[in-house]
Amino acid sequence: MEKRINISTTEPQAFKAMLGLEGYLSKIEISQTLKELAKIRASQINNCAYCISMHTKDAIKNGERPERIFLLSAWREAIKFFTEEEQTILAMTEEVTLIHQNGLSEETYSKASEIFSENQIAQIIMLIVTINGWNRIALSTHLEIED
Repeated sequence: MEKRINISTTEPQAFKAMLGLEGYLSKIEISQTLKELAKIRASQINNCAYCISMHTKDAIKNGERPERIFLLSAWREAIKFFTEEEQTILAMTEEVTLIHQNGLSEETYSKASEIFSENQIAQIIMLIVTINGWNRIALSTHLEIED
């Protein structure tokens, strides 16, 4: 792929704002496991190889089993590998990432409300919005996968 701009150097204030969201996300109540599952799933949907590579490595460092990562794109068919909490955040991730289809459905939101507090739901939505932003930056600028 053709090399493109580096937003961190071309528009450092914009990049700093994105890093500000990451700082916020590092302090939310949602577990690291849930965060990484959402980040990987959104990145799979968006076909962002850079972010898939980064977040699968991060998940494994955090103790995630590779088998669950391998099954993530088919989590609905591999339901026994994912907790109810994980299934809910994955459904939210898919629906928010694919917001143009049907949005965050009443069914998924209702399920999330049974499991998560209002603050946690807001945190999950911000997590999903942020990884989608990073995916779009990586794809638009042709970020190369790091070894």
